[in-house]
Amino acid sequence: MKKLLSLTALLTILAFGSSLFANGLSLNSIGTRALGMGGAFVGLANDGTALYWNPAGLAKLNSSILVFGTDVIPFGTYKYKAAGIDAKTVTNHYISPNFFFNYRMNNLALSFGVYVPAGLGAEWNGREVIALTQGLGPFDWMSKIGVINFSPGIAYQVTEQFSIGVAANIYYAMFDLKRPHSQLLDLNQDGTPETLPQYSEESTGLGYGVTIGLKYDASKKLSVGATFRTATKVTMSGTGELLDLPMEMKSDFDRDVTWPMWIAGGLAYHPSKSVTLTLDAQYSNWKALDKLTAKYKQWNQESEFTLNWKDATQIRFGAEYAPCGMYAVRVGYYYDPAPAPDETLNFLFPSSTNHVVTGGFSYFMNNVTLEGSLEYLLGADRDVDAYPNPLQPENMPGVHHLDVLAFSIGLTYNL
Repeated sequence: MKKLLSLTALLTILAFGSSLFANGLSLNSIGTRALGMGGAFVGLANDGTALYWNPAGLAKLNSSILVFGTDVIPFGTYKYKAAGIDAKTVTNHYISPNFFFNYRMNNLALSFGVYVPAGLGAEWNGREVIALTQGLGPFDWMSKIGVINFSPGIAYQVTEQFSIGVAANIYYAMFDLKRPHSQLLDLNQDGTPETLPQYSEESTGLGYGVTIGLKYDASKKLSVGATFRTATKVTMSGTGELLDLPMEMKSDFDRDVTWPMWIAGGLAYHPSKSVTLTLDAQYSNWKALDKLTAKYKQWNQESEFTLNWKDATQIRFGAEYAPCGMYAVRVGYYYDPAPAPDETLNFLFPSSTNHVVTGGFSYFMNNVTLEGSLEYLLGADRDVDAYPNPLQPENMPGVHHLDVLAFSIGLTYNL
């Protein structure tokens, strides 16, 4: 069977395709208010999304219902001069609805949230990247991810200054992938004809974890928060299929993907009644995602994907100005380093070092609060060289770039 070097160098990396938790795919700021403050919310945690950021913050909240929707719009480019490729992602909207309920009884608060901590993807025009398959195709290139967390929580105000909170995390993950298969197939076993089939898969899975939060109000002006979220293994099960072949070629598969451990600390400082300043440091244990393996049952094969990601710490800043009881405005910034090294980067699962600016507002009407926020993620170019061993590649050479626009609209009703 004839071997094509470019197919080997550029497609073997996609034999396994679930990079579920890369920073370019996860939703970095949960909640309209938190998004407007750059996600620097662990020390403040003063709305229903405290269930995610720091459950201890729920203990002092009024009973409330919070609903919001977030639309994430990625704009990616991929340029590979050696193959004459200058491609852009298809402009897609990844919309997520979210719901939080908090009920307070004296020093005790009960909470429940249904929200989307991850939901993104990438889609490319197959004709623009047809050189990757030496003119075979065009093929569909697409990844689409959604993770829903069903999260009950409880918080207790131990003293006037100190609170503690715990939330259970029940993750339901969905993942779709379309790409060319990683090998040419000899259908007649005699050397001809050869074809490169379209590969498609769908999978879902469940995982369970816990979030623990602490909050201490050192004074009327300063509060401190800390949050620990356990690593959570999500067991994905689905079906992979090779399309457009004379015979049906399907196989069920299982794949374990671990949501990394997350540790965060934050400060909220109120220099005056109308001004709030926040600062967070948020650490993700990406290194735990070393290798991921898919086991195909009917095909009796395993496919291993090496990540070799690095642990990363995001630094976040936020500010809020509320001069009266009618409205508030917010701004934020955070620095988001890429966990994926060049050796394992490909364009279906982008990962870049990002500088992110945010802004938002609230309008208060009796028991109702209307909120809006906007986030723009500016990713740095990543000029990726081919892997040193072209017979065992792990990356996709070329210049990768990703910007993301996200906006959120929310409503809070105080019971």
